[in-house]
Amino acid sequence: MPAIKDVAQRAGVSVATVSRVLNDHPAVRTDTRDKVLAAVADLGYRPNAVARSLRTHQTRALGLVISDVLNPFFTELARSVEDAARDRGYSVVIGNADERPDLQDHHVRTLVDRRIDGLLVSPTDGGSPLMLDAARAGTPMVFVDRWIEGEGLDEVPVVRTDGGGAVRDLVAHLHALGHRRLAIIAGPAATTTGRERVDAFRSALREFGLALPADYIGQGDFQADSGRRVTARFLDLPQPPEAVFAADNLMALGAMDEIRSRGLRVPDDVALAAFDDIPWFVHTDPPITAIAQPTGDLGHAAVRALIDRVEGRPAASVTLSARLVPRRSCGEPEGSTP
Repeated sequence: MPAIKDVAQRAGVSVATVSRVLNDHPAVRTDTRDKVLAAVADLGYRPNAVARSLRTHQTRALGLVISDVLNPFFTELARSVEDAARDRGYSVVIGNADERPDLQDHHVRTLVDRRIDGLLVSPTDGGSPLMLDAARAGTPMVFVDRWIEGEGLDEVPVVRTDGGGAVRDLVAHLHALGHRRLAIIAGPAATTTGRERVDAFRSALREFGLALPADYIGQGDFQADSGRRVTARFLDLPQPPEAVFAADNLMALGAMDEIRSRGLRVPDDVALAAFDDIPWFVHTDPPITAIAQPTGDLGHAAVRALIDRVEGRPAASVTLSARLVPRRSCGEPEGSTP
């Protein structure tokens, strides 16, 4: 493999000049820069990333710890984070927590030990001493989608979606379709998104003069099995709900499986809606009404905030808006919705 001294010899300059060119130093003449870059291309030279990180104290790598890589929302989020980081000259190392706090902490510890420049985290629960230690130790950090509240983490920027308006739109939509008995499959109460979506749903129901009985709140865990389990309990009630709102896409798919397993039909027997739209919701029968987050924008905003912190610039929290995407799983008239 060619070394930096070979590039210097081919270009007729010093090793220091080659180093300045490779590090985009402004004090290099254009003709000299062109000669060095031509020599790099001719020789196929690749800088040693490890050596560079030891010199600059930067690895040009970001860590991303996501809650569940099998959840299509987080898969899309990871892709947008990788795209945005690559555009800025950074690589991304991903850790999948699988909705488990112990795995989350394992990935945080591993990434910090590997000297990543900054850390993006979508926490699996409401508290992590290890994450607090990393923040206090000065690791640049940004929370994305979910966040942890508490002393010591107040300065960590949060890039998230506010789904309250879209949940209100969904309740108004269900009310207009004639549904009055509405139930929710909630996410874990230990997560900020789990609590927020239940609170938004309850507030919207109150606005329309509807109650949310305890029997109509089912505790899920953002996994399909919990969607099946909670839906089974709803359907076994003496007065089952007319519509079920699943607080994420996997729980919605589990709910649909349970409904079908009983020989019932969506939306004829029970309406179904989901938080977190996914591409194949348009291909289900019927297509599922969902609340869509701007996942690509979320990932790009999170990377911008993290790199600002890594490079010593101030970074503010960012809140984006979700939107309702009506389809036909709630009893919408044929042909009236996408």
